[in-house]
Amino acid sequence: MARGEAVNQELSAVLNELWKLDVNRLKPGKDYTISLQGKAGYVAQGSNTARDRARDPLFSYVNEDKLRSIETYAHFINLLDNYEMSTGLSETVTSQELQENHLFLDAILETEVMKRAHRYLVSKGQSPADRRQFKDQLYDIWFRLYHRDRSGGEDSCGFEHVFVGETKHGKEIMGFHNWVQFYLQEKHKNVDYKGYKARANKDQPDEDDHVLNLQFSWKGLVKPVGSSFIGVSPEFEVALFTIVFLTSNEKVTNVIVKVDEYHLEVVVYRHGRSIGTSYPKLLSSNNRPL
Repeated sequence: MARGEAVNQELSAVLNELWKLDVNRLKPGKDYTISLQGKAGYVAQGSNTARDRARDPLFSYVNEDKLRSIETYAHFINLLDNYEMSTGLSETVTSQELQENHLFLDAILETEVMKRAHRYLVSKGQSPADRRQFKDQLYDIWFRLYHRDRSGGEDSCGFEHVFVGETKHGKEIMGFHNWVQFYLQEKHKNVDYKGYKARANKDQPDEDDHVLNLQFSWKGLVKPVGSSFIGVSPEFEVALFTIVFLTSNEKVTNVIVKVDEYHLEVVVYRHGRSIGTSYPKLLSSNNRPL
C-alpha cells in the first residue's frame, strides 16, 4: 500500500473514540518504562542471526501489580501459556483453557471500549445486537481453531498468532504482536530485544510512543521486523482488529488511520471466519515521518 494513501476518516473517528475510552491503557514513564537503545540492522531473509543493537531489555520496568489487578490483563495473561509454540502440532483445549477463553471475553465485554466497538459494528450491520451472540462471534474470530500448517491438525487460532506468537517448522517467528507477551517473555529470558526499526536515524521513536516497530529474537529465532502497540489494553487491540476484520471482506485488509498522534497502517489477514493475523505498522508519530 502506498504511504500517501488517504486516511480512512470514519474508521479513524471510531478508533479515536476507543482510544479515549481505553482507561486501562498503561502510562509510559509511570506504569512502565522502555529503553529503545540502538537502531536495528538488516537481517537476511531466512537468517536467524541479527546484530544486537540493544544491550538492555526493551522494558526497564512494568508495574506488574497493575497488570495483575486489572481484570482484562489478568485474564489475558492466563491465556498466554495455553498454546503449542510450533505450527503443525494440534492444539488441545482443556476445559480449564476453554473457561479461561470465556472469562477473558466476558471481562473485555464489560469495558466501555468493547461496548462502543459493539455498538459501531451493530450500526454497520456486521454484528448481532445481542451481547451473547456478539460474544460467540468474537469467539469464532479469535479462538476457533483452524489449520495453519496443512501437515498437522487444528494448530492455530487468531489469538495465538497475534497475541502469543508461534513458529513455523522451528525456523521463523510468526505473529507475536503483543507487548504484554513481549514483556513476560523478555522477563523469562526467552526474548532478546535487538533494537527499534526505522527508515533513517532521524526517525528514532520516542520512549513514550504507544506503537513501535521492533527487531527481536524469541527462543533463538529472529523476527527481523515486528510491530506492536505498547501499553494499550487487550480490549483496545481486540476491538480495533475486530472492527477492521468485520468491516472488510478482503482476504488482506490494509487501512490507513490516524489514532491519537499515530499515523498507522492496520493490517488484517482473514482466515475464513477467523483472523489469520493482525498488526499495526507505524508510519509516523508526532508528525515525524517513519
